[in-house]
Amino acid sequence: MDSLRLQYGQVVLVDDGGFFPEEGDSLYRDKAWFLMDGMVLLGTDAVGMTEKELKYGRGWLLAQLKRSRLPMICANVWDKQSKKTLVPPYLIAKKGNVSVGIFALTSDKVDLGPARDSLTIEDPVAAATRVVPEMRKKGATVVVLLSELGKTESEDLVTSVDGVDVVIAGRNVPVLQKGRMIKNTIACYGGEQGQNMGRTIVTLDAARKMQTGENDVFVLGPEVGEKPEVLQLVKSFNDAFNDKSRKLEKEKAAVASTQTGPGKEKTSPDHFVGSEICQRCHVDEYKQWLSTDHARAWQTLVDQKKESTAECVTCHVVGYKQAGGFQTADDAPKLGNVQCENCHGMGTQHEAMPAQAQKVTEATCRTCHNATSSPVFDFAIYQPHILHHPPANMPPLPPNPAKEMMKAGH
Repeated sequence: MDSLRLQYGQVVLVDDGGFFPEEGDSLYRDKAWFLMDGMVLLGTDAVGMTEKELKYGRGWLLAQLKRSRLPMICANVWDKQSKKTLVPPYLIAKKGNVSVGIFALTSDKVDLGPARDSLTIEDPVAAATRVVPEMRKKGATVVVLLSELGKTESEDLVTSVDGVDVVIAGRNVPVLQKGRMIKNTIACYGGEQGQNMGRTIVTLDAARKMQTGENDVFVLGPEVGEKPEVLQLVKSFNDAFNDKSRKLEKEKAAVASTQTGPGKEKTSPDHFVGSEICQRCHVDEYKQWLSTDHARAWQTLVDQKKESTAECVTCHVVGYKQAGGFQTADDAPKLGNVQCENCHGMGTQHEAMPAQAQKVTEATCRTCHNATSSPVFDFAIYQPHILHHPPANMPPLPPNPAKEMMKAGH
């Protein structure tokens, strides 16, 4: 963002919204307010609102907006009692000699969670039809839509409603390196989870109307330079969040043990046994596994203080939060790392397995090696490295950008 502001004089920074954590635990409110503060630190001009930002209730959201002064907007979520939009429907940002009108729309097909009784969602097309002329009347030279309607509905809307120059398409949209023109609107498809940044360049004619528009999306990988003070801020928060998670985890475990009583713990008849049990019969396979990164998966989290971050832990242990599987960090000695049972199934069901060895398919690997955690994953290249009898002279695996980012503190 610093680089773009140095290169171009008239820049607005926007975010579609939908950035609150997926997890429902109240602990994750910390991540929500931290992301809000981060957007303010970046100098974000406008942020859209979706049902995700209402997951902790409207009161909590409004209090955090007042505290952080984050400019959140949405033109089609209305308060039933006041007959006003919950947050401002739009804003007009003055950049040099250009006035940029920015409005946001969310889907009318979603559940508003705890706020469903007090709020209502207007049809997006009706809201856009009303808001665009209003912004133009107030002097907006360029109109930008932050659309959380999905790819198809975003495109349909700007086709049917005149006057939108730029649409930032969100909600399960693909990442397209190059944007496309939809009638008279340049569209940006930046994907999800803030892993990409879209740069949209709009040129105006003498009458201050959009003449041309172009969009490029950039992956925010390790090759993008870090700002040290911001990186330290993020790492400090993550470390504190992990410590808090670990403490709460231990408290929950202590409460659970007092409820069941000594010697009365309920155990599932089927459970994960851990590789130490497997190796009693599969010595050679166990030794080969010890040579792989899977055998060190838990330690990578410990080294980065991520061992209590649920979205990371799930793919670094055996049977996360399943009956008879990994529950807390206390289970790490037995069920930490990616072990035999991650690929071959639960150990206590061994006798029910076919006599012929179960083939590990690409689908098995893809549960964890997804576009986020392993963007360069290619089954044909990776699979030989986990074979218990690997071929000789295998080339090394390609660098994983996600792994490098985690080492850098993300």
